[in-house]
Amino acid sequence: MDTTYYGHGTAAERWERARMFFDAKDYAAAARVLDGLVGEVPEQTGPRLLLARAYYHSAQLRRAEAELRTLVERDPVEQYARLMLGRTLERQGRQEEADSQLRIASALAGDFAGR
Repeated sequence: MDTTYYGHGTAAERWERARMFFDAKDYAAAARVLDGLVGEVPEQTGPRLLLARAYYHSAQLRRAEAELRTLVERDPVEQYARLMLGRTLERQGRQEEADSQLRIASALAGDFAGR
């Protein structure tokens, strides 16, 4: 497969292209663009989180989990990453692990009565 299109342009142009694919629900194409972008700017949360979401929505759950674990390792109080990690683990049938992440996400959101 020719991937030239997915990696073409500046980082800002690729970010916009990835968001357009994501908004159009073409999650696999968004992931192709974001994968290269995350490789270039691994310290940025936004592209990695959108990549994890694209993987999640395209049922690439192991990849989504890996990206989300990287995010929560770097920033343990990143509430949305914790929530997404919990949902990703749920979809993989790993409820006990999911519940732990979902409880943390609820607490970070201020919902102390959560799970």
